[in-house]
Amino acid sequence: MSSGEKILSSIRADSEKTIAEIKAESKTKCDRILEKARLKADEIKKDAEKKKAQQNEKLQRSCKSRVELEKRNILLRAKRAEIDKTVNAVIEYMNGLGNKEYFELIYKLASTLEKKEGVVFLNERDLKRVPDDFEKRFAASGVRASLSRTPDNSIKSGFILKNGDIEDNMSFSSVLEDKREAVEDLINRELFRD
Repeated sequence: MSSGEKILSSIRADSEKTIAEIKAESKTKCDRILEKARLKADEIKKDAEKKKAQQNEKLQRSCKSRVELEKRNILLRAKRAEIDKTVNAVIEYMNGLGNKEYFELIYKLASTLEKKEGVVFLNERDLKRVPDDFEKRFAASGVRASLSRTPDNSIKSGFILKNGDIEDNMSFSSVLEDKREAVEDLINRELFRD
C-alpha cells in the first residue's frame, strides 16, 4: 500500500469513526428527545384525563342539582295547588253555611273591628236573608254600624264596612287572603305531615 493509500485509508477510518460517533451521539440525543416527548405526552394525557374526569364530575353534580331543583319545584307546585284547592274549599264551605252559622261568622269577623263605625254592605243574596236583629248583633260585637239596603255584589260573601273613604273589606276571600300565610302554614301542616 502506497503512502497516499495509507493516508486515504487513515482519513477514511477517521471519517468513519467520526461519522459513527456522530451517529451514536445523534441517536442518543434523539432517544433522549423522544423519551422527553413521550413523558410530556403521558403528562398531557394524564392532565387531559384528570380534567375530563373533573368536568364529568362537575357536569354530574350540576345535572343532579338541576334534577333536585326541578323535583322540589314540582313538589312545591303540587303543594301550592293542593293549598289553593283547600283554601277555595274553605271559602265554599263558609259561603254554604246555613243562615244562622253564616251570620254568626259575620258577627265574629265584626268583632275584630271593635270600636269602628260606618255602613255595612252585603251582597244581594245576604241582604235577602239578613236576620232581623242584625244591627243589634253587629253593635254587640263592638261595631257601630247601619246596614245599607243597597247590595254590593262585588262581595261574594262576608261584608264591607265603609266609613267615608275608609273601607274594611271583611269578605271571606279577603280575610283569608290577609291571613293567607297563617292559613297556608296550617293547611301545609295538616295536608303534608311527614
